[in-house]
Amino acid sequence: MFTYGPVPSRRLGRSLGVSLIPRKTCDYSCVYCQLGSTRQTRIHRESFYPREDILKEIESKLTAGAPDFITLVGDGEPTLSADLGWLLEKCKSLWPFKVAVITNGSLLFLPEVRDSLLMADVVMPSLDAGDSETFRKVNRPHPELEFEKIVAGLIEFRKGFKGVLRLEVMLVRGVNDSEASLRKIQGLARLIAPDKVDVAVPIRPPAEAWVTAPEPAAILRAQNILKSAETMLRSEKGRFEFAGFGTVREAIIGLASRHPLRWDQAKEIESAFGQPGELENLILRKVIIVREFGRARFVTLPNAIDS
Repeated sequence: MFTYGPVPSRRLGRSLGVSLIPRKTCDYSCVYCQLGSTRQTRIHRESFYPREDILKEIESKLTAGAPDFITLVGDGEPTLSADLGWLLEKCKSLWPFKVAVITNGSLLFLPEVRDSLLMADVVMPSLDAGDSETFRKVNRPHPELEFEKIVAGLIEFRKGFKGVLRLEVMLVRGVNDSEASLRKIQGLARLIAPDKVDVAVPIRPPAEAWVTAPEPAAILRAQNILKSAETMLRSEKGRFEFAGFGTVREAIIGLASRHPLRWDQAKEIESAFGQPGELENLILRKVIIVREFGRARFVTLPNAIDS
């Protein structure tokens, strides 16, 4: 299954997610990733699935209702898909919905990747560091990736991109939340010139157990330094769509594999299918696990911790 949702998004409203790549196909292994660590990072692009099949599934999901955005994201880094530009162009030509791409921005130094994203309405790359040392601590990239080239790619993409560019900064306590770190990020953000800077903190169980959100004072400092920044400190609100699933088991596994579910969200899905107790059965059989983070409980897959 290539699509999921629509799911509630803090920035995009109701978002129909589209995954173009196998799970955890990425050139980063971020310490805060909600899907766990990347076993083997990669930087070579390829066509992972028949692109016509992905397009057909998007079309089938759109018949059930109109999302605010079709979001090309993947369970890793979507620009690793050589079909990204083709799918983006098809979505824009076939349907009236806005299209967003969520990316770590690491491959924008490649002209073909920059060109593939030009038709998007919104592109949301990340920038979690202001220098190479911090970059390697928080994002743990493929060894061939160079921080300076990544930043140069973001700057170059901004020059030709006419849509909305939203730069996300994920803050991790003790790693990139000091005043010195934030001022370095702010300096690079000024050169990139995004339309918005989104300051985020981990709100779901991260890849590394030691990862926590910064203290409130550090978040306030980030807001002050990264001027005009929009903060994302709370979970999204809204209902997860699961019309394409036949059972509670299918829905929980399908959604939690891409988007760890809060306990209340998982119970809502269980209730909608009218199968009380099935969530506990899945936990008992170790099909899913419960992890606590930030005073909340989440449902995720066992291999999401170290996959």
